[in-house]
Amino acid sequence: MKSILLIGMGRFGKHIAMNLNQLGHQVMAVDRVEERIADILPYVTSAQIGDSTNVSFLESLGIANFDVCIVAIANNFQGSLETTSLLKELGAKLVVSRAARDVQAKFLLRNGADEVVYPEKQLAKWTAIRYSADHILDYIELDGDHAMFEVQIPENWIGRTIGQIDIRKKYSINIIGLRRNGELDMSLTSETVLEDGSTMLVLGRYKELQKCFRI
Repeated sequence: MKSILLIGMGRFGKHIAMNLNQLGHQVMAVDRVEERIADILPYVTSAQIGDSTNVSFLESLGIANFDVCIVAIANNFQGSLETTSLLKELGAKLVVSRAARDVQAKFLLRNGADEVVYPEKQLAKWTAIRYSADHILDYIELDGDHAMFEVQIPENWIGRTIGQIDIRKKYSINIIGLRRNGELDMSLTSETVLEDGSTMLVLGRYKELQKCFRI
């Protein structure tokens, strides 16, 4: 369980709070709008109404005591940038800030952000990949070069073992799990048979995954 400061209770911030609540983390929510704080109260440990660009207000929160500080402010990049910078100055251990464009990410990283997230950009890429190929069921980008996909098993692989298709040797791709009837099996061996109706989780370099699965 981690202690997390979440600043900005717009739609993105609210969804983060709800998911952190489900994961059992302690969350303090901050927003300058009282109505947003009222909406989020069922999902957070504590909440404060205040201006995150005010250094005195941030100091009162005890920034150094949080494991992670997330700046989820939308439609006010100046406020996001100032908040990010102040958090780092006040001793934040890890600052994660939201960006909408690459230029915003550069400024945030230069001014205190340890990491930057692009909710719209990341979701747009996921949607493009997911719905432009019938056999792709899910997708997670691990970094600029590597990704994990959940894919339908190619028809000519059905009934063969993982060792027989040997995509690790051909493409440096690892099959890390099989999903059967909604249940995930990750205890695979080279003798595991690829069954009809199953899907598989594959991990590797994005370019090799594209080649292998015609993405």
